[in-house]
Amino acid sequence: MRRTVLVVDDEPDLEALIVQRFRRQVSEGTLAFRFANDGIEALEAVAGHPEIGVVLSDINMPRMDGLTLLQRLQDAENPLATVIVSAYGDMANIRTAMNRGAFDFLTKPIDFADLEATVAKTLRHVAAAQEARIRRAAAERAHAALARYFSPNLAIELAAEGRAGDLAAQRRDVTAVFTDITGFTSLVETVDPAVMLELLNAYFAGMTEIVFDHDGTVMKGTGDGLHVLFGAPGDQPDHAERAVACALALDVFCEAFRVERQAEGIPLGVTRIGLHSGPALVGDFGRGRYFDYAAHGDTINTAARLEAANKTLGTRICASAAVAAGVAGFGGRPVGDLLLRGRSEPLRAYELLPSERSETPRTKAYAVAFEKLAAGEPDALPAFAALVGADPADPLANFHLRRLLNGGAGARVELP
Repeated sequence: MRRTVLVVDDEPDLEALIVQRFRRQVSEGTLAFRFANDGIEALEAVAGHPEIGVVLSDINMPRMDGLTLLQRLQDAENPLATVIVSAYGDMANIRTAMNRGAFDFLTKPIDFADLEATVAKTLRHVAAAQEARIRRAAAERAHAALARYFSPNLAIELAAEGRAGDLAAQRRDVTAVFTDITGFTSLVETVDPAVMLELLNAYFAGMTEIVFDHDGTVMKGTGDGLHVLFGAPGDQPDHAERAVACALALDVFCEAFRVERQAEGIPLGVTRIGLHSGPALVGDFGRGRYFDYAAHGDTINTAARLEAANKTLGTRICASAAVAAGVAGFGGRPVGDLLLRGRSEPLRAYELLPSERSETPRTKAYAVAFEKLAAGEPDALPAFAALVGADPADPLANFHLRRLLNGGAGARVELP
C-alpha cells in the first residue's frame, strides 16, 4: 500500500534531495511525496489529498510557520502524524512542537539516514493507528448490534476480539422465557398511536433492564412480547434460578405498570410469562449478512406454549417441571400435566409464586386439593370448592373446580 508524505519547507533544494533519497520507494510505488512552501499551502494540500498520512514540516516559514501549522493539524478531527524539522539551536521551539502533539523531530542540517529512519517509523505508527481505528470501529458496530440482545457488560466482552466463538451455533442447556400481554391486539385498535408508542417504549425499557440485571439475553421482541434466554451465550449453570428470579421480577414490574396505565385510563392487560428448561440450538443465524442471535428447538417452543397456557389456566406465570427441578426451594403450585400442542406426552407445569406466597396456609391447602385431584379421589371437588369459597378470585382453583363440575378428573389437562 502506498503512503504519502507531505514535506513543508521553503528551502528550494530540499525537494530534489528527498526525491533522490527515496527514489527506490517512489519507483516501487510504496511511497509518494507532495511538497508545500509554507503552512497555508500545506493545509490546502491536506484538504485536497486525503491520502496524505505524514507531514514533515520546518518551523520557520513565511505566511504560516510550522508551529501554527502543527496546531491546525492537531485540531483536525483526524490529526496527521507530524514530524518537525528545525535547527539544533532552536530547541525551545522543538519542545513547544512536541508539547503540541508533534510525533517526532529532526534537526538541521538534515541527516538523510536519520530522515529515512524517522519517516519509516512514523509511517509504521500511522499504519498501526489506522488499523486500531478500523478495529475500534468494527468493535463499536459489533457492540451496537450486541447491545440489543445482551447486558451492557456482556455486550462489551463479546464485541472484544477473541469472543466471536461464543456466538457460533452450538447446543446448550438453557431456560427460555416468553412474555405476552393479554388483549393487546384489541388495545392497539383503541389507543392513540403516539400514546401506544410511549407505552411500549416504557414497558420494554423496564422489562429489558430487569432481564439485563439478571444477566439474561433478550432474543427477540415481537409486538407486545419478549423472548428471553438464560444459559447462553456464556455458561450459566444456574440458568433456571436466574430465569425464575427474573420472571418474578418481571411479574412485579408488569403488574405495577398495568395498574399505573389503568389509572391513566388505558386498559392494559395482564402480562403472561412461560418458562421451560432444556437443550436448544443457539447462535448467530444471520448468515454473515446481519446479526441475528436466535434459539431453536423443542425447549423454545414449549416455553412459548406454556406462556400461552396461562390464558386457559388464568395464571400469570407458568413454569415446567424441568425449571422447578433446576431451582433449589422452588416455590409454586402444581397446575397439572398439560398436553401442549406439538407434544405427544403431557408436561407437568407449575404456577410460579414468590417466596412469600409459596408457604402460606392457602397454598398448602391447594397442594392437598391437587393431590386428591391427581389421585382421582372424589373429595377433590369439595376441596377445590372450599378453596374457591375462601378466595373467589383464585383463578387456578376456579379452573380446576370448573373441570370437576364438568365431569373432568385427574391432573391431565388438555388445552385448546
